[in-house]
Amino acid sequence: MLCDNCKRREANVHITKIVNNDKTSINLCEECAREYQDQIGFVQPSFSFHKFLAGLLEHPAMMPEKTGLSPEGTKCPVCGTTRQVFSQYGKLGCDRCYDTFAAGLSPLIKRVHGRGRHTGKVPGRGGQAIKLKKELEALKS
Repeated sequence: MLCDNCKRREANVHITKIVNNDKTSINLCEECAREYQDQIGFVQPSFSFHKFLAGLLEHPAMMPEKTGLSPEGTKCPVCGTTRQVFSQYGKLGCDRCYDTFAAGLSPLIKRVHGRGRHTGKVPGRGGQAIKLKKELEALKS
């Protein structure tokens, strides 16, 4: 995809703005993105997924006594990750962390994804067979 501004270089910066349900997108190359940043003072958003997860963990429903993710006590036997480390970095240390913190992760995953099980996405083009198979499975269940 070419840059929307110079129409010469490959666009690798994609900016989407939504204001009052009006969505505008612009695709820029690195040079034009730098100019765009200088012109309007575009700054990197301060959104951090780690902070987002930490914020969810601070929600009353996610408190240690309700989730099993104790602040200090529970520790993954393999990597040593604790709730505090998970809150700080927003990442689990290994695959055993999911078993260790299962009671606390289940409500968190449901809050983030809307359901407790990953269903994935199907590509719009060429995914008809997969969509039909998923629909059939859903109807059977």
